[in-house]
Amino acid sequence: MQPLTYGDVKAAAERIAGRVRPVTVTPVDSGAIRTGYREGSGDREPEPSEIWLALEQMQHTGSFKARGAQNFLRAHREAGTLPDAGVTIASGGNAGLACAWAARLQGVTATVFLPETAPEVKVARLSAYGAEVRLVGSEYAEALAACEEFAASSGALASHAYDHPLIAAGAGTLLEEIRLRIPGLDTVVVAVGGGGLFAGVEAAARHHGIRTVAVEPENSRALNAAIEAGRPVDVPVDSVAADSLGARRVTLMALYGARQDGVRSVLVTDAEIVRARQALWDHRRLAVEHAAATALAAVTADGDPEAGRAYRPGEGEKVAIVLCGANTDPGSLIARPGDGG
Repeated sequence: MQPLTYGDVKAAAERIAGRVRPVTVTPVDSGAIRTGYREGSGDREPEPSEIWLALEQMQHTGSFKARGAQNFLRAHREAGTLPDAGVTIASGGNAGLACAWAARLQGVTATVFLPETAPEVKVARLSAYGAEVRLVGSEYAEALAACEEFAASSGALASHAYDHPLIAAGAGTLLEEIRLRIPGLDTVVVAVGGGGLFAGVEAAARHHGIRTVAVEPENSRALNAAIEAGRPVDVPVDSVAADSLGARRVTLMALYGARQDGVRSVLVTDAEIVRARQALWDHRRLAVEHAAATALAAVTADGDPEAGRAYRPGEGEKVAIVLCGANTDPGSLIARPGDGG
């Protein structure tokens, strides 16, 4: 396995320039998030941390996955390796949407395999992009097996939701944009499923001396378990965010990134994810999926930072929290009179 490099991310940024929506960032209200510095020590007033939200849920197809899909298909088109049989992918939903969108732009067919548990909103949007949708099994791993079999028999180009350097490098272009919008950025916080977003963002962040916080649901912790074991291992998947963060096993690229200096692994509970998601709706009217709220939950959780159950920004620290996707049912959010003003 060749580790992902900053050069890979830069090449992806050049390849997809002008073909994805530039990320928007917005500051979090002062005092809305607890920080890790000690208050009341000495006569000096502590400098507050600076927390930003990176609104990548506004990307084409509703998630950061559009970046990797564009990079993957454009690279194959440039190399002359994009077959007439089109492209196929297994996905919890978001990668499939991105693949279908990018395939339509390239004029080829996308056949997308999803678990039968995929949210209906994602299935409907896939069909709207012209994809052929096939529902298989109850977990991503079963959909992936069916996808691999289809690719072998049909000649379709097999893409991957996260375990491919072109996909991960495309995702990493997000960090390049964020740091330009937040000069002096210290830390980026991202949710982790299979590790494509994390691997790409970490490679770019490391190049610029920026820390990366990798956040997972406690019951869907493929990266955290790989760090403990020293190698990728299968983990059970049981989380409210499993439709996007439901990978059983993290990639070698992600594990390599997790072993670098300046990376921290954090686990959060489903209750904390749900609470963070609701807060984004209550205070910002942002309807995001649970995976996006997972990153925010790291800095709003009640857990112990020393035990890897939360992340507390330090004094004066500039932090960007990536809201990675919005493919959710807004009806699952609770409307509260007077909120959102």
